[in-house]
Amino acid sequence: MNGIVININPVIFHLGGFELRWYSLAIMLGIVAAMFLAIYESRRKGLPENEIFSLTLWAVLAGIFGARLFHVIDQWSFYASNPSLILQFQRGGLAIWGGLAGGVVATIVYAQMKHLPLGRLFDVITPGLLVAQIIGRFGCIVNGDAYGGVTNVPWAFIYTNPGALIPPNLMGVPTHPYPVYEIIWNGLALLAIWRLRPVFKKDGLLFLSYLPMYALGRFFLTFVRQEKVWFWGLQEAQVISIVILTISVAMFIALQRKPAPAVSQATSTK
Repeated sequence: MNGIVININPVIFHLGGFELRWYSLAIMLGIVAAMFLAIYESRRKGLPENEIFSLTLWAVLAGIFGARLFHVIDQWSFYASNPSLILQFQRGGLAIWGGLAGGVVATIVYAQMKHLPLGRLFDVITPGLLVAQIIGRFGCIVNGDAYGGVTNVPWAFIYTNPGALIPPNLMGVPTHPYPVYEIIWNGLALLAIWRLRPVFKKDGLLFLSYLPMYALGRFFLTFVRQEKVWFWGLQEAQVISIVILTISVAMFIALQRKPAPAVSQATSTK
């Protein structure tokens, strides 16, 4: 049986009723890394550092809520029978599209409250988003909650630890290492985004480049992932990817064509 055996206990330790999981640790590390990268970018883009700290708190809370909401909706038949598990998000089950939706809403509200340039704020947090997604997927490798279909490729994952969240029928069976595929794709997207940072002169174009990049990768990579099919043979993440891809490309083109604000004579002679 070809493959890489994953026999790591998803739980690092228990302390009374509290448990720390590798998944939770990866999420926390991803958030911290994203925040510090956003602070670095805020200095380059002329935004106050303290606003990034405050935004991070609200975006994380909204992101976790959105991520869990999207996952529960996708798996409603399961959670309807197990409502006590709905709030146990530390065990896994955070949909990235839901997390992005929640974070976007929080960022829009925060920018309006603080009178910050929305497009620039989105651009500042964009590289950190990809870094957080990459780190978070390492937690999924141990957790076993983002599993692929059965395969015979030599790099398949074979989960053997009873604590893994992979379905019982796939325990001990070689499956596509979906988290690794997404880590690679997001790594390539991060390289592209990093190179585009000094290229785009209009606020918002960097974020509107990230969205279709991730959507495109997520659409095709999800074909090897095992989740509930919505319609036309497509899973929830793929349907959302199509919508995000279409909207973000249209917004990118519209923003790119939008003429830059006129520079006053007084400003131009400074």
